[in-house]
Amino acid sequence: MKKMKIAAIGVVLLSFAIGIYFYGQVPDIVPSHWNMRGEVDGYMPKFWGMFLVPLLMGCCLLLFEAIPRMDPLKANIEKFRKHYERFIVLILLFFLYIYMLSLFWTMGMSFNMTQALSPAFCILFFYCGILIANAKQNWFIGIRTPWTMSSESVWNKTHRIGGKLFKAAGIISLCGILVPDYAIFIVLAPVILFSVYLVVYSYLEYKKEKRA
Repeated sequence: MKKMKIAAIGVVLLSFAIGIYFYGQVPDIVPSHWNMRGEVDGYMPKFWGMFLVPLLMGCCLLLFEAIPRMDPLKANIEKFRKHYERFIVLILLFFLYIYMLSLFWTMGMSFNMTQALSPAFCILFFYCGILIANAKQNWFIGIRTPWTMSSESVWNKTHRIGGKLFKAAGIISLCGILVPDYAIFIVLAPVILFSVYLVVYSYLEYKKEKRA
């Protein structure tokens, strides 16, 4: 876990170093938002364009490190702590990847942003499936519905299925590379549908448990 923490800090510091290095090479106004077709439709001043993402990454790291200390069920988080620490590094690398894509665009490269993000979403969602499958009952990480938090059995069943579904969502999102015009829908639709299904599933399992 120490190696994962060092790696996480290293990723955040690297993002700041990249921003400092390229700061003098970008225009005063930089792209900041892309629409569903992967085209730029928003801009921001250079300072925020170069350092907003690194600052967000730093804040996320602090939040992720605080969660295991704040959770009343912190002992349960320790049971899957190695998966959680890896997730922290992965989500920071995900932000770094987005940051680098926006920087490449600012430096003159042209590509479909949503299509370029599809592989990153694939890896992120797939690992979320691994994290979910291993998560024990807690208040911050996993599929937290009133019914999973009220029954450890319902939690375990929901997360067992949730892990498989999020892995599937990751694999499906990779198809966004093939159809860039619909990449955003291919990436987001499975996650939304599977999330709704898991909420309903946890409710039905809880009702079934109560009847039994």
